[in-house]
Amino acid sequence: MEKKKTISVMVENHPGVLARIAGLFSSRNFNIESLAVGETEDPATSRMTIVATGDELVLEQIIKQLNKLIDTLKVIDMSKEDYVERELALIKINTEDKNLTHLMHIIHIFKGKVLDTATDSLIVEITGNDDRINSFTQLVQTFGIKEMVRTGIVALTRSKKQKE
Repeated sequence: MEKKKTISVMVENHPGVLARIAGLFSSRNFNIESLAVGETEDPATSRMTIVATGDELVLEQIIKQLNKLIDTLKVIDMSKEDYVERELALIKINTEDKNLTHLMHIIHIFKGKVLDTATDSLIVEITGNDDRINSFTQLVQTFGIKEMVRTGIVALTRSKKQKE
């Protein structure tokens, strides 16, 4: 059965680490739906947030193999944790001969930010989970999306709450 997994991988911040980790997925014909990588609070380490869909057993094998890589410091299957995730999208929306009041209302409802304006388009920033960004893009589709880029999901586990 196909399952979506969000995996957080803490790695040493060295050249070639991303290629080795991506290679684990491609060698098993798994497509990475989302991949976000960046330095952590420690410049010597990076955090990779990977979202992949596939067979549960194969994904478990990939997680085990990720743990064995030399540059890997920690692997967390976020699907087994309580976590917060976000994604950022920048969307250039057509505004020629369009109802800007209606578009601005949609942007406001989604708490988006207009980053740039031109005579024929707006660039809007939207953050949220995958469903929120997909809902926004569906609503503004009637205006025409000229260009779009998404960061991919980033995620952190929630802190354990203290029992009283």
